[in-house]
Parts: sequence; C-alpha cells; structure tokens
Amino acid sequence: MTATTLADLAPVRPYETRDGTRLDVRAAFAEDEQALEAFFAAVSDDDRRFRFLAASRHVGHEQLAPLTHCDHWRTESFLAFEHETGVLVASAMLACDAAMETGEIAVSIRSDFRGRGIGWAMLDLLGQEARKRGLKRVISIEDRDNHAAIELERERGFRTLGIDGDPHLVLLEKRFD
Repeated sequence: MTATTLADLAPVRPYETRDGTRLDVRAAFAEDEQALEAFFAAVSDDDRRFRFLAASRHVGHEQLAPLTHCDHWRTESFLAFEHETGVLVASAMLACDAAMETGEIAVSIRSDFRGRGIGWAMLDLLGQEARKRGLKRVISIEDRDNHAAIELERERGFRTLGIDGDPHLVLLEKRFD
C-alpha cells in the first residue's frame, strides 16, 4: 500500500484546449519536484532560458523549490497533465506581491505539446486565479527573443511595456478593471 500524498488529494480541474487536448490541472506540491525536473528536461533549451531568464541545461532543486513549496495563496504553482496519458505537459505559476495587487506569471509548455492551445489555457487559468485573489493586474517578464510568448500574451489582452535599463527584456501587463 502506498502512502497518500498532498498531490493525490489536490482538487483537479479539467480543461480542454482549442484543439481538443484534455488537461487535468492541479496545484504543485513538494512531491512533484522529480516530475518537474523531468518536465523541464523535455522543454527546449530556449524555453528553459525564457522561463528562468538564464541559460541552463538542467533545472535543479534551487529552481524547483519555489515551484513545489508554495503557500497556495500568494504563490501558486500549477501543473497540467494530459488527461489520457497523465503526462506532465505544462507548468504555470502566479506569484503575488505583498499588497496582493500585482501577480507575476510564468508558463512553460513541453516542447512536443506546443501549438495545441495549452499556453492559452494556462494563461486563462492564471487570469482566473488572479481575479479570485483580487489582484489589479498580472505581469509577465519576457526575453525580447521569446516572440511566441509575447504574441500569445498580446492575443490574451496583455500590453507591452519596456523595462528601463534592460534592452533584452520586456514587461507585459494585463489589468483587471
């Protein structure tokens, strides 16, 4: 008999993407670190660099701990699994400031699952969670070379702002009125 974990008890939200991919989305917990490590190994080098804003061939404990040890209110990390196979296909995070006015978001999609509407679904989920928490806005900091993410966020209602002093990064913002 195996022990029940927090991940086993976490509520699962079903999502269907625009191409019909069915996802099961839930919060991440400490016991998910190994699955997230394998997930980030299946993400392209560029996508790993874009997510962590640093080049890295391997995502280790230091980078994974904030994704798996959340307070589940100010900071929440979501995992999306393909419904049919249980394969982890996306990681999404919402990290709120102390005033609970602004949340920073980040999304990563497994390379072999890109282009299936999963990014849209994760952005919608993060927006719902931000509104639920009463945030006034969400932001995303992107490398200017991450054209796919910037375009996706623009399509989802984000506006683009520069970051003073850093020509390599762009801030995307979505306000909730």
